[in-house]
Amino acid sequence: MIGKLYIVGTPIGNLDDITLRGINTLKSVDFICAEDTRVTAKLLNNFDIKKPMISYHEHNAAQAGKTIVNRILEGESCAAVTDAGMPCISDPGEELVKQCYENGIEVCAVPGPTAAMSAVAISGLSTKRFSFEGFLSTSNKSRREHLESASKLEHTLIFYEAPHKLVYTLEDMLKYFGDRKISLCREMTKLHEEVIRTTLSKALEYYKGVAPKGEFVLILEGAKNTDEPLTLEGAVSEVKKLTDNGMRLAEACKAVAQWAPFSKSELYAKLLEEQNG
Repeated sequence: MIGKLYIVGTPIGNLDDITLRGINTLKSVDFICAEDTRVTAKLLNNFDIKKPMISYHEHNAAQAGKTIVNRILEGESCAAVTDAGMPCISDPGEELVKQCYENGIEVCAVPGPTAAMSAVAISGLSTKRFSFEGFLSTSNKSRREHLESASKLEHTLIFYEAPHKLVYTLEDMLKYFGDRKISLCREMTKLHEEVIRTTLSKALEYYKGVAPKGEFVLILEGAKNTDEPLTLEGAVSEVKKLTDNGMRLAEACKAVAQWAPFSKSELYAKLLEEQNG
């Protein structure tokens, strides 16, 4: 008889957030596949759960996935967990689920906390429609294409970011999105949980002076829906906002030209015209 794969959500910070069903599932399966077995061991020890573990992460997903699938096909049940939150969300567990379906293995969800949903709920921004954008790519081309595409969306946007990349990401967001409202949710459910509700320009100014700490969920206001087309004067005003926040004029013109219906040269020429009276 074929076993099952259980996708088990784990706490994103506060261990008390694990569900009773999550605990019971971890106790009942034959083995657990974990992103980092050392991190998961702390969770298991806290709830006196003693089960064998196998490491499964982006660097060994192909080989480890085959091992896990074969064990399930032989009748064992497995619980997949990540270091924090719901597996398969910005996580290699996505591939394991696909492998299981390809081999006729049943996959069951055991819901748990997710940083994205928790953050959007307390962001103070619209929750009527939103999209999860995950982590931005480190590849310049992919990153640019992602930002250009997302800049046109009118609903709330959710991004994940690590502290050492935060300033770089805020700079890019200001460049491609303009100065929008943002809620920076840091260390969700942990002792030093913090939500800063501000604008992109002010957030960038703040974190250039204060070293970011902890993992961030960025909840960003969507593009404004207006029936009135953007004028050249309005676009120039957006350029001025960026230069007022320290961006070089040429870069500011280029940034606004990314989303406005005017070229960099048109914006630059209009600014010179205004300055020369």
